[in-house]
Amino acid sequence: MCCSVRMWLVKTLLMLNLHTTSALILIKSSLYLHIHLFLYQEGKCLYVVLLMAVYWCTEALPLAVTAMLPVCLFPTLGILPSKKVCVQYFLETNFLFLSGLVMASAIEEWGLHRRIALKVLKIVGVKPAWLILGMMITTSFLSMWLSNTATTAMMLPIANAILESLFGNLETLKENCKDKSDPEGDSQAKMHVFPLKKKQIPDWTDRSEQNNLEEVRREAQYQMKVWKGFLICIPYAASIGGTATLTGTAPNLILVGQLKSYFPECDLINFGSWFVFAFPLMLLFLILGWIWIAFLYGGLNTRLCISKHDEREATEAKATAVIDEDYKKLGPIKFAEGSIAFFFILFAVLLFTRDPKFVTGWSIFFTKGYVSDAVTGVIIISILFFFPSQRPSLRWWFDSRASNTPYVPLLSWRKAQECVPWNIILLLGGGFAMAKGCEESGLPVWIGKHLQPLAQVPPAVAVILITAFIACFTEFASNTATIIIFLPVIAELAIRVKVNPLYFMIPATTGCSYAFMLPVSTPPNSIAFASGHLMVKDMVKTGFVMNILGILCVSLAMNTWGLHMFNLHIYPDWARPLNASSATVATYTIATTNMTG
Repeated sequence: MCCSVRMWLVKTLLMLNLHTTSALILIKSSLYLHIHLFLYQEGKCLYVVLLMAVYWCTEALPLAVTAMLPVCLFPTLGILPSKKVCVQYFLETNFLFLSGLVMASAIEEWGLHRRIALKVLKIVGVKPAWLILGMMITTSFLSMWLSNTATTAMMLPIANAILESLFGNLETLKENCKDKSDPEGDSQAKMHVFPLKKKQIPDWTDRSEQNNLEEVRREAQYQMKVWKGFLICIPYAASIGGTATLTGTAPNLILVGQLKSYFPECDLINFGSWFVFAFPLMLLFLILGWIWIAFLYGGLNTRLCISKHDEREATEAKATAVIDEDYKKLGPIKFAEGSIAFFFILFAVLLFTRDPKFVTGWSIFFTKGYVSDAVTGVIIISILFFFPSQRPSLRWWFDSRASNTPYVPLLSWRKAQECVPWNIILLLGGGFAMAKGCEESGLPVWIGKHLQPLAQVPPAVAVILITAFIACFTEFASNTATIIIFLPVIAELAIRVKVNPLYFMIPATTGCSYAFMLPVSTPPNSIAFASGHLMVKDMVKTGFVMNILGILCVSLAMNTWGLHMFNLHIYPDWARPLNASSATVATYTIATTNMTG
């Protein structure tokens, strides 16, 4: 086939009278592409990766269906046997993610999330800036455990109820924003119809009326800005909060899964160590994001710290009453809510303390390497399916004829099936299958050879460039698809430039969640935009600065506490297996000056 292709190219080029040098270059390039795409393993794998990337970015097929393509393409193209592909779809990382989703469905089932949200809003108060902060804190905390989409969908109705009590009906507010004193508008028409009446009105009355209209319009515009600030802060806080825990968002779990695939000896990333690194980063970014949103949408003013007796104080008191009333409607904490709260806290504590690295965890009581975060999660959620949702009656134990409380577990399997997004689990599995195919075919090594010029870039600058590139790319594609496509390449790039792979892989993973500029970037953005009160330019203007703040925060975290937590200044021994085909790499220490700038 190669000979026939070459002859056809030669004949065609001669007919076109092309220059001999150009013809030879074109022949060599065509043959090179042909051979790599159809003869070499990395070329076949690259074809699958590009096909899946296009399908994921364009959503030509449902994301979950695209994720299953490795099952049929890898075996038929001779890249990986099916027995190695299929097992990737339910690794222990998927079980950890499933545990988080089931716990979230139990929390939603008994309304614990709403109680948490209203309690936080009662504490922070209703001044616009403090209320935006309360919204962001609540949303980010819930997003650490629930899905970003579910958190946004739950918080937006609460925000709208508070806003209506603060500012009244939205349509009336929009009407008041219009310039009613415009001489070209309705007022001119009225002057034309009643010319004599208009002359009888003194000039000072006309000016006073215009001043009042202008004051109403300015106040309505301020309130409209605050309304937009409320709506836009919720999806942003959900995206930021999801980065704080491994189960908070899918890219974090993909990082863990691909680390286990590429670097089996790397055990630095688990629930506890990730939380210790990512939680301060989340808090820092959340505070900076709050300052920017509150500044942009009118929440930062003298009323933030000084009380003023005016109309706004009355509306704020009304909003406080709405929050108090909603919280009272929840009533006292029920047995089911208390039980879910207990298991939720136990779930977090056990995951955090299993093996936090900086102290000895409880996993030492078991055979080393046997108990993982997935085991912990499955143990806790299994209890939810038989633990009673109502307090059992002890009288029944002593008197069999006494009435007993009907037995209803905290969570039923039917509810779990309805609430768990199984398509996301398939998407995770597709990512792990793709990573396994790339590893077996040597595609990252082949791509890494062509990225050698990046070795001249200082590592600290490379972190900023990688985070910025991933954050921009994920504006147009799913964050899960983005990290699946680029993480293997970034890992090989780190090996090529002899830098600790975590130094590049962690910023890329975190940057995948920083999609703030477009409504289509993430489902939370789409939900907020679908309310009809935000425009694309609002999200672009706010999200552009949010992206810059996120990139700077990640760079700061990686070069300060992250540097010491994960020993990022040392090229580790566990990073060598990925580059086994190359020459043996000596231990390499990055200069401190390079790491910090």
